[in-house]
Amino acid sequence: MLTPYLPYPLLTGGQTRSFNLIKRLSSLGHEITLFCLVKDNSERVFAPQLQKFCKEVQVFNRPQKPWTLRNILRTGFSYFPFLVVRNWAKGEKSAIERKLEEGQFDLIHAETFYVMPHIPKTNIPILLVEQTIEYLVYRHYAENYPLFFVRPFLFFDVLKMKYWEKRFWREATKVVAMSEEDKQIMLAQSLKLDVDIVPNGVDSDYFAEKIEERLKEPIILYLGNFTWLQNREAVNILVGKIWPIIKSKLVPAKLWIIGKDARKFFPKLPSDDIRVEEVSDVRAVYQQASVLVAPIYGGGGTRYKNFEAFASGLPVVTTSIGIRGTDVKSGREAIISDKPEDIARAAIELLTNKTLYKTLAENARKKVKDKYDWDPIAKNLSRIYEDLGRT
Repeated sequence: MLTPYLPYPLLTGGQTRSFNLIKRLSSLGHEITLFCLVKDNSERVFAPQLQKFCKEVQVFNRPQKPWTLRNILRTGFSYFPFLVVRNWAKGEKSAIERKLEEGQFDLIHAETFYVMPHIPKTNIPILLVEQTIEYLVYRHYAENYPLFFVRPFLFFDVLKMKYWEKRFWREATKVVAMSEEDKQIMLAQSLKLDVDIVPNGVDSDYFAEKIEERLKEPIILYLGNFTWLQNREAVNILVGKIWPIIKSKLVPAKLWIIGKDARKFFPKLPSDDIRVEEVSDVRAVYQQASVLVAPIYGGGGTRYKNFEAFASGLPVVTTSIGIRGTDVKSGREAIISDKPEDIARAAIELLTNKTLYKTLAENARKKVKDKYDWDPIAKNLSRIYEDLGRT
């Protein structure tokens, strides 16, 4: 298995996904050799957490900072897009080649298309898992980039990304998408693809474990990994267009912006009413907050924050894009609105209507327990492994 990160600690969605699947796949009898990337050597101390479940873990360094002159120049003079260049690890490809020559492997699992260049030529079946369709994410970013004279360079990189993403889909034996929507987008690009679905999930028992009490004052929560473009965009919309409406109607309300690198990207936001922080255990903030408000407009994948909030008994207000990839219905498990002012009104309604609040929380908790728990998701992936291994 190749991942573009070390799958521990569980600070990002990708880390959460890979760790939970590796842990369960190991218990199902799979023998996993993991190749993963770190930005800093200090991250290597977490490798033993993966060694509990893997036969072997090899860790390689990718560039510590993305936007370096070296990475930009390498991208400019390379056929590959910035995302591949930024996640290239010297020595990993040759190490994988040696490992394939030494051992008997049934399958190569590549988590994201941009680790694919590390795989040498081989006859071993390759399963490529796409956590999101990356060229769509970066196209959305390029379309909304504030400096118009930079946009042509960004769009050129998006074109390269689309070319390589589609090429690696075709080179893989099978592709895995997160949702039916992503699967259909892939098939529209290449009809002959063999695409299956292994959605994101949640450890519902872990998030249901009670560690904090709900606070009395209204707490509006946004939680995410802020190295991710869509999360930063969502916070800007939340703070600029939604929070002022909520605050004007619910004066005691507080806004919490919680997640990886929150203070780095929003250093000017903290105030008496706005908390900006990274926490060690996200269960605490899910259980203390009153409602998760997620104005997400960048497409692709499914959102862990929704599942974690559902499992924690925290109602969610989000957009149709923010809930895409699930069969959640507005008014049943969440409230779905696309206009910022409608999102604000929906949050206020939830915080003042105890019956609606309780109904949504109970329905959502049942939904993730029945359909989006990691245990059945891992068993489905195990079945795909076995089918591919027999080829």
